Amino acid sequence: MPHEPVLMVHGVGSSFDHNWQATGWVDILEGEGRNVIGVALPGHGVDSVSASEDPADVVLRGCPSEGKQVDAVGFSAGGHALLRAAARCPAAFRRIAVLGVGDPGEGAGDAMLGTIVDALEADDEPSAGTARTIRRLVVGVGNDRFAVARFLRMDRPQLSAEELAEIRLPTLVVMGENDFAGTAAGLVAALPTATLVTLPGTDHFSTPASFYAIESVLRFLSD
Repeated sequence: MPHEPVLMVHGVGSSFDHNWQATGWVDILEGEGRNVIGVALPGHGVDSVSASEDPADVVLRGCPSEGKQVDAVGFSAGGHALLRAAARCPAAFRRIAVLGVGDPGEGAGDAMLGTIVDALEADDEPSAGTARTIRRLVVGVGNDRFAVARFLRMDRPQLSAEELAEIRLPTLVVMGENDFAGTAAGLVAALPTATLVTLPGTDHFSTPASFYAIESVLRFLSD
């Protein structure tokens, strides 16, 4: 029996190649007979859609048009987009895994978001910190930093408890122990059928490269 395809959504400032190809996910999944579908967030990539487009719409557009279900994996902003897509159209997915997504209302917050946007739009990069890391990532993978800043400026309210409760499909939440997104226990509690995996000694940016993360997600998708 053929496996479902795996749709993969990268994080802010990154790309499919950086988050999933370079870290080994794609090779491993394809080695298991999975077709991998890459989705670029709005404002990302050479051929990206408008930075103002709803990321959930982009995710759903990446699903097979024949109505077949997919498994899906999203990191950081890609995980948020995946959760919103699953709340809107749960029948499109068999299983989903989100990495680096903390509890609603917790984590880095608006202050850090504003700092990142300012860093992306400034003439000179910051001397240190998360904002500099993200700006260097954006430029390093070939994204337009101004387009990524426009994406981050868009007002996208967090999912409510009622919306999260609509995601009744099996869900895996993977969170690094040292992730600035905070904890994910509240998110897991709000999802009807979610499981939490915590990565010891792992921060936000190193989560996609964690072998424990890859192993945990692969085991979850194989069920």
